[in-house]
Amino acid sequence: MNNESSASELRINPLTIISWIFGLLFFAAGFVNTFWGGDTGFGIFIILLSLVYFLPVNDILKKMVGFTIPRMRIVKIVLGIFIIWATMGVGDLPDKVEMMLMDL
Repeated sequence: MNNESSASELRINPLTIISWIFGLLFFAAGFVNTFWGGDTGFGIFIILLSLVYFLPVNDILKKMVGFTIPRMRIVKIVLGIFIIWATMGVGDLPDKVEMMLMDL
């Protein structure tokens, strides 16, 4: 493998960095929900949703099933709004973070 092909495969731009930041935040929220507060299933669900922000989802879908999701950025934005709403409102994330900090 030469340097030109490996450099072209690694596309790091501001949108990729933002996607990774949101992925890490949502993964952390899922982790807290999984282990503190008795919402294991909900936490695992949030962790699985956070993978959309880490993985090149469209590339994986194209290889596995032959189609892609159009306007993936819009899907990520809507999914992010849902995750924030679910973890902050329904999931009571601030209370669970406080429980986690008391345990540590």
